[in-house]
Amino acid sequence: MTRVEEKVSGRTVNRQDRADAVDAEMAKRLLPDAALEALGRWWSQNASRYADGTPGAHTIGYTPSRWAQITSWPSALAPTSRTGDAGVSRAEVTSIVADALRREAFTEAMVATYVWGKGKRGTPGGSGPTTLLQILAADGLDGALASAVTALSEHGAQAAYAGLNGRIPEFGPSFFTKFLYFVGKTVPPARGPGPLILDRFLSRRLRSLAAVVGRETGHDPDGSVAAWVWRDRGWSPHRYEVYLCFMHAAARQVAATHGWPSDASPDLLESALFQAAWK
Repeated sequence: MTRVEEKVSGRTVNRQDRADAVDAEMAKRLLPDAALEALGRWWSQNASRYADGTPGAHTIGYTPSRWAQITSWPSALAPTSRTGDAGVSRAEVTSIVADALRREAFTEAMVATYVWGKGKRGTPGGSGPTTLLQILAADGLDGALASAVTALSEHGAQAAYAGLNGRIPEFGPSFFTKFLYFVGKTVPPARGPGPLILDRFLSRRLRSLAAVVGRETGHDPDGSVAAWVWRDRGWSPHRYEVYLCFMHAAARQVAATHGWPSDASPDLLESALFQAAWK
């Protein structure tokens, strides 16, 4: 955690201490009524799709031919010779990753999670395939992925995150948390909450909540601390742990309300927060 001192009302205040205070208050409050109502509306519209209480049916469209240069292509994905569109669900990616992990084909597992995460945004010569090629060419990629899987199984999600954070150029948290999330379906963490996806959309959700809490408590009157810790990218391992603890607690909170399945998994909440909106 980076500690930065600021002047607040004539006092020297540590910015991380202010962030910790907001985190603690958010952990008490969890999701506000407006968010719970929005999630209830989302569930009423999606209950039949996610009847098992998980987002396994959440399907992303992609165009296989746009990824023709990618090696370590999972055989369960549509062949890259296919010119039309295809779709792959979370449940299918989970199965692909589980099979790859059994064979210690860590790079293949990562490719599946990356293509799912990028979807149809992957264009020929565009940021999706081009960036993935750069990631695949990085020295030590397979070893870094293998170490992250080991860290998850022996220490937990925060340690796995720390092992990948800044390790591979162009492979940032928005995508390596997708890898950790799907790995976590097969490899439970040794301790602590299971990994979830964290990207800029989810970070912005938490930023908006933190800004309200900071303003109401006086810990962050102008929202600058919320903007600092819940920025669009570059989250610290500590911030990822805060995120996971909040999301798992909020999942229990939502499950106790009407209009949400009581046995829903935390990743259903992650998927819903990505899509649902409230003021």
